[in-house]
Amino acid sequence: MRAAAILGLGSSTRDLIPFQHDPKISWSMGVPADSSQADVALIFGGDGTVHRHLGQLVKLGLPVLVVPCGSGNDFARALGLRRVRDSVSAWRKFCQEGKNTRTIDLGRITALSTADTRQSLPGPRYFCCVGGVGLDAEAARRAHAMPAWLRARGGYAIGLMGALVKFRAITMTLYVPDAESRLPNGTRSAMLLAFANTPVYGGGMKIAPRAQLDDGKLDFCLVNQVGKLRLSYLFPTVYFGRHLRIPEVEYFQSDRLRLETGAPLPVYADGEYVCHSPVEVSVAAKILQVIVQPSQTSF
Repeated sequence: MRAAAILGLGSSTRDLIPFQHDPKISWSMGVPADSSQADVALIFGGDGTVHRHLGQLVKLGLPVLVVPCGSGNDFARALGLRRVRDSVSAWRKFCQEGKNTRTIDLGRITALSTADTRQSLPGPRYFCCVGGVGLDAEAARRAHAMPAWLRARGGYAIGLMGALVKFRAITMTLYVPDAESRLPNGTRSAMLLAFANTPVYGGGMKIAPRAQLDDGKLDFCLVNQVGKLRLSYLFPTVYFGRHLRIPEVEYFQSDRLRLETGAPLPVYADGEYVCHSPVEVSVAAKILQVIVQPSQTSF
């Protein structure tokens, strides 16, 4: 078997040692150019590292093992891989039998043109965890600028509280194709819109507690305009998924949504900048094969 190791920032070849138990496995470093160069890929890093390589990993079509070595490891946690030793256990099982894999969905963000677009638009971008616009994106921007050690210790929460100081509600217009009447088509003032493939992001915040990795849907959490003081009091409830009880929160599922904002705003996903609005957010169903713990029969 041929294994490709993709090392994120802060990772090194020393991190490979627990995985190199079988001398019959040949190793290469970096993302393979095509699927003929490897049989499996191991990616060492956090959500941002996974995010940056998703496009090529989808093209390769290889089984992927995530090793949680980053400042934020919410995607690995969603796969049941909370620690490096969990990934080692899953790897050994895969080497023995090759049966502990699942095929999961990813999110996809496509930048849309506007009348005042003056530059070429980026291509569609996959995301593995959660994306967002508004207060959510501003918190991600602030966290991204922090040192890795601080991001790993509540960086998103710190960024969110800092973003609240000057943040104002923004105008969002949502279009959900073939929407049922309960889905929020139309224009409103809102604090944030999060679109989720996994339940958790930001180091443990359950922004989308009902999200599943393989249901062919994205979960959307829309927080309508609310006072900053009230929002700061309600913020801790997100860690337990209790924010869904709040009247200002709308929560729904869809396989596609178009988002426009009063002025172009940055869109972030997996803690990384993607593009500016307007965008279409959609699900790419059953597109990535991942290696999981043998006991992880469902998400």
